[in-house]
Amino acid sequence: MLVAAIFGDGGALSQAVDGYEPRAGQKAMAAAVAAVVADGGTLLAEAGTGTGKTLAYLVPAILSRQRLLVSTGTKNLQEQIFFKDLPALRESLGVPFTATLMKGRGNYLCLHRYENYKNKSLETFDTFGMFDPFTERPEHLARAERFERSERAVFLPIIADWAATTTTGDRAELRELPEDVGLWKQIAAEAETCLGTECPRYGECFVTLMRQRAAESDVVIVNHHLLCADAAVRQSDYGEVIPASPILVVDEAHQLEDVATQYFGHAFSNFRLDDLVRDALQALKLVPVDSAHAVARALSVVEERGRALFASLAKARIFGSAADTRLRYTTEAMTEYAEDGVALAGALELLEACLVASRNPPNAPNDPNDPNDFSALRRRAGELRADLRFLLRADDTDFVYFVESRGRGVFLRAAPIDVSRLVREALFDRFRSTILTSATLAIDGSFDYVKGRLGIRTADEVRVPSEFDYARQALLYLPRRMPPPKSPLFAEAAARETIELLKRSRGRAFVLFTSYAVLHTVQRFVELALPYPILVQGTAPRSVLIEQFRATPNAVLLATSSFWQGVDVAGEALSCVIIDKLPFASPGEPVTAARIDALKAGGRDAFTDYQVPLAILALQQGLGRLIRHRTDRGVLAVLDPRVKTMGYGRRFLASLPAAPVTHDLGAVGNFFV
Repeated sequence: MLVAAIFGDGGALSQAVDGYEPRAGQKAMAAAVAAVVADGGTLLAEAGTGTGKTLAYLVPAILSRQRLLVSTGTKNLQEQIFFKDLPALRESLGVPFTATLMKGRGNYLCLHRYENYKNKSLETFDTFGMFDPFTERPEHLARAERFERSERAVFLPIIADWAATTTTGDRAELRELPEDVGLWKQIAAEAETCLGTECPRYGECFVTLMRQRAAESDVVIVNHHLLCADAAVRQSDYGEVIPASPILVVDEAHQLEDVATQYFGHAFSNFRLDDLVRDALQALKLVPVDSAHAVARALSVVEERGRALFASLAKARIFGSAADTRLRYTTEAMTEYAEDGVALAGALELLEACLVASRNPPNAPNDPNDPNDFSALRRRAGELRADLRFLLRADDTDFVYFVESRGRGVFLRAAPIDVSRLVREALFDRFRSTILTSATLAIDGSFDYVKGRLGIRTADEVRVPSEFDYARQALLYLPRRMPPPKSPLFAEAAARETIELLKRSRGRAFVLFTSYAVLHTVQRFVELALPYPILVQGTAPRSVLIEQFRATPNAVLLATSSFWQGVDVAGEALSCVIIDKLPFASPGEPVTAARIDALKAGGRDAFTDYQVPLAILALQQGLGRLIRHRTDRGVLAVLDPRVKTMGYGRRFLASLPAAPVTHDLGAVGNFFV
């Protein structure tokens, strides 16, 4: 079956897919994919919004009758491909194929942990939050215990009903379970707590069954987090195992560098330590007192040393002001904390040794508590010790080291400065054919930036413009006058412009910010001046805010970076996107700073070659929220005056859709008439 014929007038897709229209760009991309699937190699494919790039890579890959691995940037796109696109292709192509959706372990119920949690007495909750560095333990524990008891009472019956009938164990089926429910973490199939083949529920484990289905499937759909997690721990018995495949498609490939940076690094946190000690204390309840005595003493030492380390890090406010959330450190900067850190590493080594010397006695028949829990605890203690010592040394020049404060968590982290070699060797070199695609891959008409960041040496290239008529569907608004972004007057000026734009759009807008400071200033003015419903990031989970926005007439959403991509609101509900500043990554952010330093050391212009391209991709994603279908219409507004006053501003303007440009609020009003 010829690929071109499938995408043509009267082709298989037009007969099976409602509303399908042949698109020249889609056909061109499909032809390029078919060539690299047949001949091997790498393809970089930029396909503008509305091109239909998903079908453009699925059709030729499926027709090749080779196993296909697709990695997406979000779980939403995973589910769209699995539940919508693949069923349509089964009907239209007439080619039989099987498919499996694979998510990270944390999305699945662990039957072993779930049974343990159900049988856990309420008295065991007093280990929750023992390493909280920001409050005194007794007061915080009282709140934590009440909170966990409340969650257990509300959500455990819902989970019990679902667990009795689910065939996948995927928490996405639990629509009644909010994203931020802490209870789920205690029953999820996390890699750290997995007993592997030693688990008594291994044969019926949802992760085991998922992996078995994937091993037998023609098409496997994963996301970038799972793809990179699998690559990072591929040699581990407890790692995610994605089946081998000759073809890899990386959709939303602009996100891959950030995800790889996370998974090829190291981390140690009060949360990881808290989880280990809580699980160990629970396991000790199954062991006779004389056998548990040494382990209990070792846990006491771990708790003491852990609280000392995290309390000192929190007290220092991460080596800086209270406003800092991430700060880079060196071995010298950690000197003050090294004693506590080394003592904690020693305590973990002692705990590991005590766990090795201890054995759970055989349990009674049908007791859900497994005698091999200690093996997982030993492994976890060893991994924590190894990560902590690596982070305390801070002497590997390929990594940047930083401390992060997030909520009640304190994290020591190490991230690779350059992931290009890691991505190439751990991911791309494993596949005969690799296709990387996104609506935003090229900078200044070239793929050189993404090739350098991801270690791609040679590749075929195709750029397919969007199918949308931006000259008719969109208007780009740039204010005549705005103070510089660093001016103390900028936030109020941005608020005034935002109010005038929202009056003309009648709400129905995303207002996207690069900082919370400007967001909160604009929020105060907007809430006083306008009658429209105002939704603000942080007041509810991300998915809840998006659903509220879709369901609320004339709503306005104020948000920061996490809403710049992966959000799809079609139709009139979203008719205006306002961006306050060009989205440059902060040069003080540790990973960004380290990459700037590395480029400068290599004699390159970090601003031109890295900071500007990175910001252009972010801006394209932010503005890409607006026009999602051929019937959509909307105004794009960029309030940052640098797009007009700075030389590099021309690069930003050239990267935006070819929409008419106006400086006149009256023209904005006329557009919405």
